[in-house]
Amino acid sequence: MILRQAPAARLLLACAAAALAAALLSACAAPGAGLQREAATQLQARVLEVTQASSQNDPAAALKALEGLEADLSAAQAKGQVSEERRRSITTVATAVRADLNEAISAQAAAAKAAEDARIAASQAAQASSPAPGPASQPAPAQAPAQGSSSGNGTDAGKNNSDKGKGKN
Repeated sequence: MILRQAPAARLLLACAAAALAAALLSACAAPGAGLQREAATQLQARVLEVTQASSQNDPAAALKALEGLEADLSAAQAKGQVSEERRRSITTVATAVRADLNEAISAQAAAAKAAEDARIAASQAAQASSPAPGPASQPAPAQAPAQGSSSGNGTDAGKNNSDKGKGKN
């Protein structure tokens, strides 16, 4: 199920980034649209960063680029290069893109957690299926071969050699 969500999330992310790009591009095309050409060029460069990071499935980088876009937008408005109406329009689209990026980041985190949980479960299953080493699986110690009596000369193993020479003269 996560595999099906990943392409959908990427498509949603790309569409949102494209909508942001379209909003900025349309703003600079129309004269008197509340956005000066210099500010439009700078903001479009930021939109391109967001779009590229989104297309590379890197929502964290896209989010960082979006923050840069919003900072540039605020700076351009402070300089009088962006009207309040145009700023609100761009901010509305940026907010939607931010929500999509946060959703993509959450989906990636959930997928990573699911993969880690699956790896742990597989590891535990492998450990459970392999027999644990116990006393029955250890080899028995080797026994020494049986030897004859310790008394005597060793040639007649097992015979009692202690009475040699008794009674014989």
